[in-house]
Amino acid sequence: MTERAGRWSAWRPDDDDPVHPGDLGDPGEGGPDTPGDRPRRKRRRLPRLLPWKHKRDLTPAQRRRRKLATRSATGVCLLCVGTVGWSVGKALTYPGKDSTAARLAEWARDHDLGVVVDKLEDVQYKMNPPAVGGTLSAEALARMNATAPAAGTGAVGPLGTGHTAGAPLLPLRPPMAPLVDPALPGEGVYRTLATARGVPIVQGTYVRPDGEHTSYEAAVAWISGKYARFQLHPGFREPGGTFSVPPNIPKGQRTGLVATWNGGFRITDGGSRGGFYLDGRTAGELRDGAASEVFYKDGSIRIGVWGRDAHMTPDVVGVRQCLELMVDGGRVVPDIGDDSKWGVTDQSRMYVPRSGVGVTAQGDVIMVVGQALTAQTLAQLMQRAGAVRAMPLDMNRAWPSFMSYDGSHDPADPKPTNILDFEDPPDRYYTLATRDFVAVYAR
Repeated sequence: MTERAGRWSAWRPDDDDPVHPGDLGDPGEGGPDTPGDRPRRKRRRLPRLLPWKHKRDLTPAQRRRRKLATRSATGVCLLCVGTVGWSVGKALTYPGKDSTAARLAEWARDHDLGVVVDKLEDVQYKMNPPAVGGTLSAEALARMNATAPAAGTGAVGPLGTGHTAGAPLLPLRPPMAPLVDPALPGEGVYRTLATARGVPIVQGTYVRPDGEHTSYEAAVAWISGKYARFQLHPGFREPGGTFSVPPNIPKGQRTGLVATWNGGFRITDGGSRGGFYLDGRTAGELRDGAASEVFYKDGSIRIGVWGRDAHMTPDVVGVRQCLELMVDGGRVVPDIGDDSKWGVTDQSRMYVPRSGVGVTAQGDVIMVVGQALTAQTLAQLMQRAGAVRAMPLDMNRAWPSFMSYDGSHDPADPKPTNILDFEDPPDRYYTLATRDFVAVYAR
């Protein structure tokens, strides 16, 4: 090492640069920085890592080569930055109503950075875990205790009033047993969310998900399998591709719409551990053993294990697979805490927004969305609501959704309402949807 201008540097002299004995130190001789008689230690030279010379020490040819190399490196850096910026810009401006955070996360997963996204979500969760204890907000309490009929001409209220004469009677479901005791006013009590000809074919209620996280709520929706028909829609980015069914619900195809809900984990990156099938086209690969929503030509839906409860037949028009069943035979599956099945690392045990769908023994559909659920509490809610088979859908604030629709003012363009507010507005499926979803119509 050599001291220049008062600072030590890892500079190594050129072969033709004279080295003075005082620079390295001679044993037994004092120097300007050592006590008089103390032997001076020999300093070890560091290898020269870069043959860097000051511009003034370069020949004209060397200056030209350095200038060319510097400009080339700068150009490559600018090209890389520009390419990434253009790519991110496309992700931030594609159609639809996804949030900025969701768009950036999707861009990262599309570029093999899913592990980074998962780690960031883990860190964010540890820094901001869900609150323990407390009570619901005033808005949530009012929503839970609402007793007036929801949308729709002739909607049947909690007491069965307003029923259209001559229409087949479909009573409101009996109250769902809450998971937290004592129950709050209106907790677990079903009310009408959407009607068809005065019949409440979509009903819903609100409950707290567990005895610890009492400042959060989950919503439970019930849909009549007899009075509704179900349609699988693709997303224009997930699974992508061209299908005969559009990635939204355009004008002219909204009459009779009563509900929508979100799809599941991504197909294209293998996260769902299953495939997607619609009108003869397959994305990914349909896997035996995967939990599946299966859609038929007559508008019915079946939820179960692919290869056991449902198979590919000529009347199957759509299949959406995602992980494995959470409820089977009317019971929560025994390995519900297995992280390898329900999330990355410990995400199955995180209390985060989640959604799931199931079917009752009578063929009706149960759909659950919640603000702070684990895989286990989601499964327990679907089972408590009456599902005999149920599967997970998506998680985190960007994706879970359930909307009901009111066509009383304009049957051709019914008004959507979120059962719970997450990131996206209730009309998210009226515009181009990034991911697949299910639309429900009255028969």
